[in-house]
Amino acid sequence: MLHRFYIVLVTISISLLSCSKDDDSSQSISRNFKMGFTTWSFGPDQKDVDDTYSFIESNSDIYAEHIDNKIPWKAWMNDSPLPLEFTNEISGRVNKKIESNQLLLSVGLFNSNRDEIAEDFDGTIPSYTDLADIEIEEAYFEHINYLVDRLAPDFLVIAIEVNEFRLRAESKWGSYKILIQNVKSRIKELYPNLPISESISLHNLYEPDVADPTNYINEITGYINQMDFAAISFYPFLKNQHSKSEFQETFDFLHQNINRPIAFVESGHIAENLVVPDFNLSINGDETGQNDYLQTLLLNAQEHNYEFIIWWAHRDFDELWETFPDDLKNLGQLWRDTGLLDENGNQRLSMSTWSENLNE
Repeated sequence: MLHRFYIVLVTISISLLSCSKDDDSSQSISRNFKMGFTTWSFGPDQKDVDDTYSFIESNSDIYAEHIDNKIPWKAWMNDSPLPLEFTNEISGRVNKKIESNQLLLSVGLFNSNRDEIAEDFDGTIPSYTDLADIEIEEAYFEHINYLVDRLAPDFLVIAIEVNEFRLRAESKWGSYKILIQNVKSRIKELYPNLPISESISLHNLYEPDVADPTNYINEITGYINQMDFAAISFYPFLKNQHSKSEFQETFDFLHQNINRPIAFVESGHIAENLVVPDFNLSINGDETGQNDYLQTLLLNAQEHNYEFIIWWAHRDFDELWETFPDDLKNLGQLWRDTGLLDENGNQRLSMSTWSENLNE
């Protein structure tokens, strides 16, 4: 499951006290949103996967299965057997389902660059005249229906970071919207009580590097405001943000433009310096800055009644990263050091902040 990931902060606890006018007693304000992680493992072995699920069960009340890899297009289109690699992966997730927690299912339609649909398990993509071709619609509907049926999620992101597809494949954007609306309508008929959204990357919406930013922002925010909830992906270091004021300005922008219930479906921030020479990239990071971001995220979640927040990786995945093929190591390194635990399992400042707020 080697695919693209992504990364959002400020310093104040949600342990606020409410004072009564009639006496000097005070009460702790209860947390009004859920907190969780994706099941992204820190290592390649089965024990690492088991430990990840165990950690999530003990340290969250929601979690995310993030399936953003290949799609068995040929099998869906030809009604042929599904690839064993695919069915084994989904069965593994089903068998490890955490019944005590709510579940977000996020499914990727696009490739890692978000400029084309995902490839099949043989490395090809299906030919199509238009992205809204009935063959593509039927296959993606079958794909989503299979995953929802197997995993029975409480929330569904039916396509991941769709504004990036708008940025990189604008000529196909109109067809995409027809495709996903048709699939979404069919899924809604089968699962009328399942909240559905399409996620957007906030770091590619706030102060976007486009020719007409106002038009782009209005288009994407207008689009997401039609969803059951606003599904946000945000990694502030990808926006070169490092200060509390920068984090908060981005949150303020979000709240000013979104009128749907907000959920951060994936987020995180680096806790170590990030240096990727091949990308000509050097970003300073430390655990204090990471903790600042987490505290800012938690504060805004409380004050603006978010549905939930999902932190991408609970622990740095150095061990898993070592197994990446060479052509993915540079990309994978971007999110490698965003855990609330470091690569050795030691707690960072952010883990204490997380635990304190989880228990509110």
